[in-house]
Amino acid sequence: MKIPSRLFSTALFAVFLSSSLCATPAMSATNSGLKSLRGTEIMSPDTESTDPFKGAKDSAPIERNYLQQPPIIPHKIDSYTITIKYNKCMDCHAWSRYKETGATKVSLTHFKTRDGQELSNISPRRYFCVQCHVSQVDAKPLVGNRFKAAEGIH
Repeated sequence: MKIPSRLFSTALFAVFLSSSLCATPAMSATNSGLKSLRGTEIMSPDTESTDPFKGAKDSAPIERNYLQQPPIIPHKIDSYTITIKYNKCMDCHAWSRYKETGATKVSLTHFKTRDGQELSNISPRRYFCVQCHVSQVDAKPLVGNRFKAAEGIH
């Protein structure tokens, strides 16, 4: 009698699972694609985050405020991969690609070692772009400050 009992409980669980999946309106396929719980299309502009700290779309660069300030990245980099073996930034900013992509080329300073020796490729200490460069966002400061840009560069 144990086998029919186990079979019955498995069948009951399967019926429960399939009925709960069919009744869930979480996502439904339509001609235009999947829908969210709110009924909007997954890829529609309504589903973009209202988070003010999310990267801005391509825009004019923000001016620098002090000498030697790394340029701010004027586009989103949320899905960019930078690993030891691959750097997504170099798809556009490498010296071999910047003209065809219209991107700013990597600075000559990125091809020098700490001791000033020039290299044929980017220095390992400059390879991980986001250790110095950050995405530009249009957000109010979290903490007030009285910082004033250096006068000599404006």
